[in-house]
Amino acid sequence: MADKTNEMIRKIAITGPESTGKSELCSQLAVHYSTVWVPEYARDYLNKIDRPYTYDDILEIARGQIKNEDYWGRKANEYLFCDTELIVAKIWCEVKYHQCHPWILEMIGKNHYDLYLLCNIDLPWEYDPQREHPGLRQCLFDLYYKELSERNLPFFIISGKGKDRMINAISIIDKYH
Repeated sequence: MADKTNEMIRKIAITGPESTGKSELCSQLAVHYSTVWVPEYARDYLNKIDRPYTYDDILEIARGQIKNEDYWGRKANEYLFCDTELIVAKIWCEVKYHQCHPWILEMIGKNHYDLYLLCNIDLPWEYDPQREHPGLRQCLFDLYYKELSERNLPFFIISGKGKDRMINAISIIDKYH
């Protein structure tokens, strides 16, 4: 795909608690819309460090996510699907450390997405060594919902199992844009 300017691309954030199918949905939507997607930077970052992560690692993860969005945004074709965004980093920091880096808070307001798709917790939680909160799914979902609502961001909840989840997301994207 040819490099494009970011102004021509519609950025769609796929967000929500862990184990809600964000990565799979991003991949499926990118194939459907013949474009690229931005993988979750945290996964690669955490796999590379040989120690437990820290509060400051979340800041580095947030910066890496934005850098990857800029990179993949130049390769996108009409849509860019982002597997997580900075509200994820904010909630992660606040749940784990009861505070959030000022840079993350500032960049949430500056890093624009045309649409947020909030993945529902209707999928079963699957173990992964990087996942920490199987018992907090509803609480975390409520935090995402509250954050998106209070910021008055354009979002829809994506539900459904298997192919239905992707079909529901496509339906919303096609109606919204």
